[in-house]
Amino acid sequence: MALTKQIMGSSLIEKSEFFSSSSKLFLARPSLVPSQRTAVHLRRSQRGPLAAISEDLVKIVPVFSAEKPVKFKVRAVVTVRNKNKEDFKEAISKHWDSLADQIGRNVVLELISTELDPRTKAPKKSGQGVVKDWSKKSNLKAERVNYTAEFMVDSNFGVPGAITVTNKHQNEFFLDTITLEGFACGPLHFPVNSWIQSKKDHPGKRIVFCNKPYLPDQTPEGLKELRQRELKNLRGDGSGVRKLSDRIYDYALYNDLGNPDKGIGFARPTLGGKKIPYPRRCRTGRLPTDTDMQAESRVEKPLPMYVPRDEQFEESKMDTFSFGRLKGVLHNLIPTLMSSFKADKDFRGYADIDSLYSEGVLLKLGLKDEFLKKLPLPSMVSKFQDYNQGVLKYDTPKILSKDRLVWLRDDEFGRQAVAGVNPLSIQRLKVFPPESKLDPEVYGPLESALKEEHILPNLYGMTVQQALDENKLYIVDYHDVYLPFLDRINALDGRKAYATRTIYFLTPTGALKPIAIELTLPNTGPSSRSKRVLTPAVDATTNWMWMLAKAHVSANDAGVHQLIHHWLRTHATLEPFILAAHRQLSAMHPIFKLLDPHMRYTLEINALARQSLISADGVIESCFTPGRYAMEISASAYKTWRFDHQSLPADLVQRGMAVPDPTQPHGVKLVMEDYPYGSDGLLIWGAIENWVRTYVHHYYPDSSVIRKDRELQAWYWESINVGHADLRHETWWPLLSTADDLVSILSTLIWLASAQHAALNFAQYPYGGYVPNRPPLMRRLIPEEGDPEYANFISDPQKFFLSALPSVLEATKYMAVVDTLSTHSPDEEYLGERQQPSTWSGDADVVEAFYKFSAEIREIEKEIDRRNSDPNLKHRCGAGVLPYELLVPSSDPGITCRGVPNSISI
Repeated sequence: MALTKQIMGSSLIEKSEFFSSSSKLFLARPSLVPSQRTAVHLRRSQRGPLAAISEDLVKIVPVFSAEKPVKFKVRAVVTVRNKNKEDFKEAISKHWDSLADQIGRNVVLELISTELDPRTKAPKKSGQGVVKDWSKKSNLKAERVNYTAEFMVDSNFGVPGAITVTNKHQNEFFLDTITLEGFACGPLHFPVNSWIQSKKDHPGKRIVFCNKPYLPDQTPEGLKELRQRELKNLRGDGSGVRKLSDRIYDYALYNDLGNPDKGIGFARPTLGGKKIPYPRRCRTGRLPTDTDMQAESRVEKPLPMYVPRDEQFEESKMDTFSFGRLKGVLHNLIPTLMSSFKADKDFRGYADIDSLYSEGVLLKLGLKDEFLKKLPLPSMVSKFQDYNQGVLKYDTPKILSKDRLVWLRDDEFGRQAVAGVNPLSIQRLKVFPPESKLDPEVYGPLESALKEEHILPNLYGMTVQQALDENKLYIVDYHDVYLPFLDRINALDGRKAYATRTIYFLTPTGALKPIAIELTLPNTGPSSRSKRVLTPAVDATTNWMWMLAKAHVSANDAGVHQLIHHWLRTHATLEPFILAAHRQLSAMHPIFKLLDPHMRYTLEINALARQSLISADGVIESCFTPGRYAMEISASAYKTWRFDHQSLPADLVQRGMAVPDPTQPHGVKLVMEDYPYGSDGLLIWGAIENWVRTYVHHYYPDSSVIRKDRELQAWYWESINVGHADLRHETWWPLLSTADDLVSILSTLIWLASAQHAALNFAQYPYGGYVPNRPPLMRRLIPEEGDPEYANFISDPQKFFLSALPSVLEATKYMAVVDTLSTHSPDEEYLGERQQPSTWSGDADVVEAFYKFSAEIREIEKEIDRRNSDPNLKHRCGAGVLPYELLVPSSDPGITCRGVPNSISI
């Protein structure tokens, strides 16, 4: 009983209020309750009660005669989530809804049985139940409000499997859960988590299903038609402009990144199709632009972009909710920053950069900027010290917390390649010198300028072949990524870039250090100085050149990180799988229930990115080296993207950072033991895979069931053939025929949405908030003797170095955005947590397995903490060294440089 109270959030009483004591009675068994040993504490996974259940959980239900059905009363507890903020129009509508509810324009429920009526061959239905006391409770300020509705049902009604909801009010409302009481099987839970639209806007009845999962062939007769109808509603008919209140999931090309109506400079190519392959995005159906019929017209900020209504960000009690901050930064703060600088000036010294944290930025504020007083500013804005003067102060990035000069050290430069913002580009060097895969007929001679004499002095007495054989040499190779775009990038104002290769050596002490950087420009002729190699400094001049070379590598790394590893490999490639899941998998499907928390908010953040981040003249174009060619670089990388390389073990093996080893728990062995992303990631990967395997084998004891599951097969087929249509004929797509196939596919998707995204996202401000450590763009090439700028470089190398970094405006804009992107919202759900953890599924064995998964995640957190205290691990422990916490599962709100959310939610 005590455990039931703990899990269900209610006490038990002995007698139901629905039935008289004179009835013949029996005690019903309580609904799903995990055993005591699985009751693992879950941090913040439960926002509010798990289910709104009244005091009489254990029901006392009449025993009815089999000869004549008897009607009896049952009750629904309906939990509605209030909006935290209402505009004037909503407040008026709410008032009218309260009055109209009293005269019959109310919220009506109807129960649908899992059984068919033998006479009509249609599902059995209850009488209608009206939600009570709506007007009475309409002014309650609680986050969640419980209402009740009562039904009369026959004793032969069976078990309800669905409920239809009709909203006769003017306003939509957010329906959290419905819990039915009064049936012999105990409380029945209907997790809804959805907006219920007004009947005047969406005339059809809304269908919600019980938490009991069913494979398609196991669907009770009474629910089969409803299951198909709900999926049909979610797919829509592929036509028309989508309204913000719609719940329709469909596909479109990326043809809305530009705005040709503003001029040729704002036109951008369509991504997706034979010419430029790319994943598909959520269809909005907007009309074409006036000047280009193939380009979709834009919705400019601050107007909202369409995503299905339930994908839109929920409100939060806290003002620092991520979406509110991001909108505030993009729509309000950045324009204010731009208007505050008369000229786009350079930093005059490092003290200028430090002053952003100690003194802040003086903004020009006018009467129209009064909104800034109310703006939920990002955490980087500590406060307005004096609002009348508009002083905006940034928080000190974590990279400076232990050693303010750490960014100058070569060992820190190497450490960040395996434990920084982007640990996905480093590869084990297998061949020296490295080779290009570009076409020499297009790009000219592609032989590397790197020679043995460049790296031998830093190999601690080893030969190059010995270093290769003993896994001591590594490379971050951006030659082929950037070279095809360099002519166009370097023609842009304020942009200068090389195609870079960086060679690293793993020293005997276990620290990774850069030992050579190759810088390549397009070959312009026989006398072209298109290639040069820089090595660690031997004097003052080479020290500054080495610093500039590392800055160029960092800028290239920032672009590849943001456009390829972060945006493409997590955000963009997952969107088709999410769209297909909603279109093809019923909410009752066990695989949908498994994936549901890992799809939360992704469509919304991707839509916001299309509007303000990756669009023409958006943040990515204005703050990163590739400029207007940024998304073309992303699309170029998609041509070589492979889904079968996205699991962590496969990715590590493909990059040479691990070798197959069946004796190891995850089937691979790292070639560099102190690779924090890889070693911590394998712990997370293993936990995800174990949980998914247990889940899959529970529902698919035989692989033939997988092959016959029409919803599952339709989901995977559509994800590939429609969502990734441009790569649909590739032979590397995994089959979906066996349980092992399904485990691998699902584990990969959950890994990408959770740990992979977290490792790439939440260190952006902690490392990049100090621009010299990780400049997002460079504005100067490195001068050579005889160049016009060489004399200026020699006379004042610090001034030249700072002039090559982003300007003050570019830096402050970039810092404002990456601060927000690095911030956890207060309502975040982390790996191992779920809303309603004990009732999200009506299957007791699955809930128990989930609690075990949660416990394993907590143990991983302890192991990562232990590793970060091990002095033998130089990449995560030592004087001035930041611990590697990006894959620590839990986090507090804010910028913490740790925490693994379930989904791509920012």
